[in-house]
Amino acid sequence: MKRKWMFTFILLIVGFMVAVQYNTVQQPEERDTRDLWAIRNELAKERKLHSELLTEVRELDKTLGKYNSSEGENAGRALADTLHGLRQQAGMIDQSGPGILIDVVPSEESMAFGTPLHEVSPELLTRFVNDVNRFKGIDMEIDGKRVTALSAIRDINGETTVNGLPVSLPPFQIKILSADLGSSEKLYNFLQSSSILDDFYLDDFVLEISQPETNVTINGRIDKFENRFLKELPKEG
Repeated sequence: MKRKWMFTFILLIVGFMVAVQYNTVQQPEERDTRDLWAIRNELAKERKLHSELLTEVRELDKTLGKYNSSEGENAGRALADTLHGLRQQAGMIDQSGPGILIDVVPSEESMAFGTPLHEVSPELLTRFVNDVNRFKGIDMEIDGKRVTALSAIRDINGETTVNGLPVSLPPFQIKILSADLGSSEKLYNFLQSSSILDDFYLDDFVLEISQPETNVTINGRIDKFENRFLKELPKEG
């Protein structure tokens, strides 16, 4: 009797394993159905990201090398240079360079029909920023508010805000700096053919984009960052 139960138990296990294997064969994992060009594009994006990370690593190694080879006054200068670079990345200092000016104004149709003036929605501004951020090495200002990777565009009490500061009703201006004049021209051409123009028009706004200029100035952030994690070490006696 005992052998009979053991034999039955073994058959149950074997049957369960066969059923699982059959189910796996009948229902394979979802296959990648993308075509060759889609895979190439994905690979190109990953290579670009890899290149950017390598560039950042080289810059950090270079900075570390400065600290290791510096003494006294030179070490202080290296630290000051690093601090200046970080403040620049955080958008805390004014900057000038080649760029374009974009005036956000109400559309002529909305004014002709007497449509009440309203704010640009946070969603539309965010879509615009994401479109522009396809270009690397840019700095942006929206209605006098500096936009960085840490900036928040959201609705606060019914007002569209950037970094917690309200954005004016149109008309207002957007400034975008590029690394050089050629990059500004590429951005200008991209925006001229971008669907973002239609998105603004559907919301009763028009983007008037200037020709690239050689000298555009944008302001640094006026709000201060909240330091929640870094602590100053006590000075050695």
